[in-house]
Amino acid sequence: MKRELKDMFQVLQFKDFGDERGNLVVIEGSGKDLPFTIERVFYIYGSDSTVIRGNHANLNSEFVMINVAGKSKVKVDNGTESEIIELDRPMMGLYLSKMLWKEMYDFSPDSILLVMSSEHYDEAEYIRDYDRYLEIMKEEEDE
Repeated sequence: MKRELKDMFQVLQFKDFGDERGNLVVIEGSGKDLPFTIERVFYIYGSDSTVIRGNHANLNSEFVMINVAGKSKVKVDNGTESEIIELDRPMMGLYLSKMLWKEMYDFSPDSILLVMSSEHYDEAEYIRDYDRYLEIMKEEEDE
């Protein structure tokens, strides 16, 4: 069964508790602010506008991405449709479901892209070849 792109990602807005002391953004997992329990956290920094990260889909992992500093773009693709989301505010998150091709790029010099994952790292669940990804998505559609 074909999954619509709009059902595979969601832009999230987190509460910003700011006052004269500065800003505080709180994010809780397990269904409160995130639709999963956080099993892994990593961040990307030191990239520039010419670097493309990602270029893969995951069989099992779901992600939420937040540019806690600077900005970047994320291209999401389900094999038939794609959309580009700019992450440019630290209270804005991007939820990505499993089996969604992703490319992160156009990093500002000060970009820090924080990523929370529903799964521990497992290389076996990564699909790094786009043609193979298209084959898998076609197989799912035909079921």
